[in-house]
Amino acid sequence: MTVDAAPGAVFALLTDPSEHGGLDGSGSVRGTAGSPPRLTPGSRFRMRMRLGVPYSVTNEVVEFRQDRCIAWRHWGRHVWRWELEPAGPRTRVTETFDWRAALAPRALEALRVPQRNTRFIEATLRRLQARFGVDT
Repeated sequence: MTVDAAPGAVFALLTDPSEHGGLDGSGSVRGTAGSPPRLTPGSRFRMRMRLGVPYSVTNEVVEFRQDRCIAWRHWGRHVWRWELEPAGPRTRVTETFDWRAALAPRALEALRVPQRNTRFIEATLRRLQARFGVDT
């Protein structure tokens, strides 16, 4: 997916945890709960969540390449990754959910979490496009 913004602008949005709820296509991210204003390598940030019942989860930034890639994981060890690639004045954005390193990958597969997350990622990317505009 391509957005009508430079990689730095997209990266700035992704490194601001207070923006994650507005981008989340799953509807589960409700806001921050003791997070830094800007994510950096190794940052730990806590998010308020809701999947039926409210809870919070602490994530850790595990990949960080300025304006190119940011990824985080929580206690379950599955990783949410954002990769940005310059495309002229625009940015090609790829979001992935990587469950290979998860504590219980077969359980995630049995619960069809990867398939659900594919739909959620598509919705998140549409929200990102709406935020910055779409390269048509």
